[in-house]
This record gives sequence, C-alpha cells and structure tokens, in this order.
Amino acid sequence: MKATKKIQSAWAMYDWANSAYNLVITSTIFPAYYIAITGGDSGAKIDFFDWQIVNSTLLEYSLALAYFIIALLSPILSAIADYKGNKKKYMQFYCYLGSLACIGLFWFRPGNTELGILFSMLAAIGYCGSLVFYNAYLPEIATADEQDKLSAKGFTYGYIGSVILQIICFVFIFSPFADDTFAPRLSFLLVGVWWFAFAQISFRLLPNGSAVSTREQQNIWTGGFSELHKVWQQAKQMPKLKAYLPAFFFYSMGVQTVMLAATIFGSKEIKKLVDGQWVAMKAEDLIPAILIIQIVAIFGAMLMARLSNRFGNMKVLLAVVMLWVGICVAAYFTYTNIEFYILAVCVGLVMGGIQSLSRSTYSKLLPEGTLDTTSFFSLYDVMEKMSIVFGMFSFAFIEHWLESMRYSILALIVFFIIGMFLLLIAIGKKEKLQSLNYSK
Repeated sequence: MKATKKIQSAWAMYDWANSAYNLVITSTIFPAYYIAITGGDSGAKIDFFDWQIVNSTLLEYSLALAYFIIALLSPILSAIADYKGNKKKYMQFYCYLGSLACIGLFWFRPGNTELGILFSMLAAIGYCGSLVFYNAYLPEIATADEQDKLSAKGFTYGYIGSVILQIICFVFIFSPFADDTFAPRLSFLLVGVWWFAFAQISFRLLPNGSAVSTREQQNIWTGGFSELHKVWQQAKQMPKLKAYLPAFFFYSMGVQTVMLAATIFGSKEIKKLVDGQWVAMKAEDLIPAILIIQIVAIFGAMLMARLSNRFGNMKVLLAVVMLWVGICVAAYFTYTNIEFYILAVCVGLVMGGIQSLSRSTYSKLLPEGTLDTTSFFSLYDVMEKMSIVFGMFSFAFIEHWLESMRYSILALIVFFIIGMFLLLIAIGKKEKLQSLNYSK
C-alpha cells in the first residue's frame, strides 16, 4: 500500500535537510575556503602527513576515497536493513554522522589540513550513506505514475532549502569579522545544524521499512555483497534495466564530477578583469554562479519531469546527456567569469533534471511489488558512487599528471559520449515484463 501525501512530503523534506551540505560543503563555500587557506593559486602544494601534493588534487582524491568507502559499506548495511525492515535507523545513522562532521569543520583552520580533509570525508560518507536508504523509500511510498513527480519534488525541495541556507551564510560571509575564517567556519556549523534539525521531520513520519525476511544473515560482511550479486542477477533478467545501468554509470561519472569539481575549476582556471588585469575569481565571485545553478535546477527538475511524461524517461535522458556533452566542450574553452556564469545557467538546467530522472527511471524499472527495495537501490547507489570514484580519480590524476584541469574535462566528455551511446542501446531494448513498459 502506497503512502499518504503527508508521508511523501516528509520524504521530500529530507532533500531540504541534506541538500545544504551538497551546496555549501560540496559546491561553494568549503571548496573556495579550502583553496584560499591552502595556497589559492593553480600550482599551490601543501603538506599532508608529510606528503607534498597540489591542494585541489588532494581534495579530489579524498572525495574519491570517501565515495569508495561508502560504495563498500552500503551493500552490507542496506541488505541488513532490508532483512530487518529498519532502513530508517541506518538512514538516521548516516544523517547524524554527516551533520556532526559538518559541525566539526567549524574547527578547520589554516595549518590543520588533515582535520579538514578528515571531516569533509566523513561528511561525504554521511551524505551518500543516508541517500542509499532515502532513495530506497521511493518505490515504497509512490506508485509508478507518481515517482517522476515525487522524485522531482524531492530535488526541488532540496534546491529551495539549500538556497535559503546559502543566502543566510552569505550574510555572514559578507559581514566584517576580525577573523577572516570565522564566517566560512560558521557556515559549516550552520549546515550541520540545519541538516540535523530538518531531518527530524522526515524521521518522525517515514515508516521503518518492510522486512524482506525474518532470518538473520549468517555473515554480515559477505551477506551484503551476496545480496548485491543476487540483485544483479535479477537485473540481468530485465533487458531494459540491464542496459540502463551501464549507461547510468558512465554519464554519472561526468555529472557527479562536474558537481564536485565546478567550484575548484572556477577558482583555479577562470579569471575576471579588474582594473585592466586578469585575476583569479574569489569566493564572492564563485558563489553567485553556484546559486544560479541551484535556482535554475529547480525549474530544470520540474521541466524534465513534464517532458518525461510526454516523451518517456529514456528519450529525455538521452537528450539531456547530449546537452552535457556540449556543456563540457564549452567548459574546456571557458576562461572568463562572464562565460562561466552563462555556463552555470546551462549546467543548472540539466543538472536537476538528470539527477531526478535517473532516480525515478531506475525506480520505474524495478518489478512492481518488489520488497527488497533497499538492496535494489544499493546496486544503484554503488554504481553511482563507483562512477564518482572513477570520475574524480581520473579528474585528479589527469590534473596531477598534466597540471591543468582543462585536460581533465576532456575525460568527462568521453564519459558522457559513452553514456549517450549506451542509452541508445537501452532505448532499443524491449522489456519482457509489461509492468516495466513505462516509456511512450
């Protein structure tokens, strides 16, 4: 039995709660603050446990490692959650881990890079880990014809909530303080409190989840991966789902890396004209660009949901991935702040849409009546997180090797093109089960 509108709204409110992390910590203030206090210029190297490394490369590697850790953990915990029917408790654990790590970043000052990297990794693990269980609620609380709209509603709530908190943080960022680091660090603290507090709305109304089996797993370390293997074997019997997952993996390598690296790219590769001189963009120049992305993404998510009802999810996804290819080509040739702002509008339009549609498309491809939704969404989440691992690692490695982020963008273009062709294959697949035939 599907959930009431009240429960669906409570589910969407978790996007409101945790998206502040994605905007402030992942996309705007934290990357700009990190670059500023660790050197600021494109070739700045820092000491990290006596290891000399370029500052931006260290951040990219650390994020790749964090996503790799969560990719290893999520199959174990999600399988346990399905067996016991307590996905909400695991969602709470990761939520509290992430929000407390954000609060911990308040103590990240110049000279203690190790602490900043550690807490940023824990925050990423908490954010991603909670989404495994959050996404798994979608097919439980919404019918197939509701899932596009509800998925888009979640992203819309997230964009609105994160923009509100971002504006609050701006008030402090542009206020004079004796300590220049206080305003950014206060922003990290506010993100943690915001995330923790608003998540309680979701936790109060969301059900615990349906237990798939009453038996206990014999080995929690291998049982989760066995469950993941079983889910993959089931997915292989569904032609459209089997074809969709590799496409999702490759285009996610591009999408997620763009989201994680956009601010770093802007702070190191984009210039603005000041008194006849081209100088690097500062945090106050970059933050409006990210805000543009978030605001436009609200309309992008709603637009893509409507287009999917008319043309089908797969076809709309294909068109969006093609647009991503064009955006990456344009990014390679982007040098000035004006060009960067124009590019931000384009990114915002397709960013919200592709995230929302990817989630709802996968949900629709699951057989109706599936109980172990967490295990199925664990497969989705592992593929997404591993795409981030490969995407961020390749982005960092190419920058480390060739000493320019622009060459890293070329790799993203390749990922999107591969994803585009794999989506074409998925569109051509015929689904055996009539319940899975959602596209028009």
